[in-house]
Amino acid sequence: MLALLLKKLATLLPTLLGVTVVAFALIRLIPGDPIEIMVGERRLDPAAHAALMHQMGLDQPLPAQYLHYLAQLVQGDLGRSLVTREPVSAEFKVLFPATVELASAALLLALVVGLPLGVAAALKRGSWFDQAVMALATLGNSMPVFWWGLILIMAFSVGLEWTPVSGRIGIEFDVDPVTGFMLADSLLADLRGQESGAFTSALLHLVLPATVLGTIPMAVVARMTRSAMLEVLREDYMRTARAKGLSPARVVLHHGLRNALIPIVTVLGLQVGSLLGGAVLTETIFSWPGIGKWLIDAIARRDYPVVQAGILISALIFIGVNLLVDLLYGVVNPRLRGSA
Repeated sequence: MLALLLKKLATLLPTLLGVTVVAFALIRLIPGDPIEIMVGERRLDPAAHAALMHQMGLDQPLPAQYLHYLAQLVQGDLGRSLVTREPVSAEFKVLFPATVELASAALLLALVVGLPLGVAAALKRGSWFDQAVMALATLGNSMPVFWWGLILIMAFSVGLEWTPVSGRIGIEFDVDPVTGFMLADSLLADLRGQESGAFTSALLHLVLPATVLGTIPMAVVARMTRSAMLEVLREDYMRTARAKGLSPARVVLHHGLRNALIPIVTVLGLQVGSLLGGAVLTETIFSWPGIGKWLIDAIARRDYPVVQAGILISALIFIGVNLLVDLLYGVVNPRLRGSA
């Protein structure tokens, strides 16, 4: 396990270096002058424009700007926003819990719904239930996030008026940001009697964004679980377990699902990238104040440090989760411990 960890960490630095190059280059390929976007409708004379470019280091050659960016990263400095002039790390710290909360809710939904549906579809292979689950999974995996979000808003927010359209909590509530996670903070405020009904409001605000973001992972988990279970159900040890007189639930859950978890865990790790990518659109549609919407706004404003930091941190999260998945293989299946 330690050897595997060290081997994976050895590939981390080259990967992150490549990410910094891509993040640095891509944002600068987008047309537009960040100074003109920052000042808005005000007109700057060439001298004032040149002074701002020099102040922000944007008048230097691109290789020099990149080396300065790397020097800041080595010191743990993500830079300052060109627009707000606030440290990027401080802005990220405030917004990141919102994205974690949304992604966690989406992943939980994908597991709670997708896993049982996949197992049940494998057990009823060829039945109408199996065909219905696979049809829904194909449909869920094919729906664009922005279209699905708008459909749910029109149906449940505008039509039925069951859920709010945007934000994390109703504007009538003033919840202290103790943890940064709105569900936890609103629950604390509700239990203390400070903001009655705050937790319900936060939960209702989370339902639609989590459903939109979790639909594709849910479909992928259902399909992979069904496929993995079908392979396991044909194994000799499953027939042996049934012959021993074990209950059907124990045979399926303890002997079947446990051995089918390896491909499922792999898929879950890969879905983190989908969740981060989908969060950009989902947060924009629902005005969810997380890093996805933060990145979209930063791209529109050509806020180079924010975009660079957002891409780098997202890559770090993706790499970290996949490293965790590799380590979990040894927990799920002890035969894989020590393998690379």
